[in-house]
Amino acid sequence: MSSKNVFGNEVSVDEQAFDKADEAAVDEDGFEVVDETPEFRATVEMEIQAKVDANHPDGMVDTSDERIYGATLEQEERIRAREAELERISGQAELGTQNGREKRTRDIAAKRSAERRVEFQKRAASVNPMADPERGDPRAELTQEQLAAVNKQSIRLAKKLDGWSRAAIGRRLGEAVVGRKDLMSAVVGVFEELQTAPGTMIPIGKLRDVSRKEVSIEGRVTQLWESSSSAISQVGLIEDESGRTKLTSWVASDQPWIEEGERVRIHGAAKNWYNGRVSVALTGWSTVHFPERGRWWE
Repeated sequence: MSSKNVFGNEVSVDEQAFDKADEAAVDEDGFEVVDETPEFRATVEMEIQAKVDANHPDGMVDTSDERIYGATLEQEERIRAREAELERISGQAELGTQNGREKRTRDIAAKRSAERRVEFQKRAASVNPMADPERGDPRAELTQEQLAAVNKQSIRLAKKLDGWSRAAIGRRLGEAVVGRKDLMSAVVGVFEELQTAPGTMIPIGKLRDVSRKEVSIEGRVTQLWESSSSAISQVGLIEDESGRTKLTSWVASDQPWIEEGERVRIHGAAKNWYNGRVSVALTGWSTVHFPERGRWWE
């Protein structure tokens, strides 16, 4: 004899059929409509495997905020790779809008600088007509006699001024003569101006007249003596035909050793004043050349 007792939430087969009959839909002819759409459900094995993949130590190495919770390593790698690819594409798009910006900025800055320089020169031309950037060579305004004299003096000064061409000297002389100066005054003024110009070798006797802190000189080291300071490598006197001055070489500057009696050419020496006397010192930025070293034929 079969028992019809119901335990817990269990439902009998008849009751299940009754419920299904109530829920079933019928068509216009009264026939039951059967839903043929397949329903995909995970099997028990698939659900178990998903839990293992999400919680196994090999699938979730750590639980930090950097990890994607619930995703396997393979899934996380795919997500990270996609995010990196999107970031790279976004960066390339942004870079494309900036391409050539640096060069355009330099070009604009150089153009504006040139415009400001021309504007400044035009304002200066109101005081000194020679500063006008649109003014031609002033020697074209000289007479034949003045031009011959200027050319002769420019040849003579070019032999005394190292680094200055005859054409540059002639132009400066021409400007001075056109500016109502007599030829001899123009020669003296141009010579003194170019003699102490930046980048030229300054006569040692003219160091006090130079306002720059760095100078270039050439001369012979006539005397060296022992320094009382451990910070000084060498100290002595350097002189040329125009005068002499004190020369100091600091240990920190790491400059080559100079022998007494040697001729040296120094670029970028620091000019100093002490007790009303001018002196020069070798720094780490100075360059020292020895014109007479290695001349074996002498």
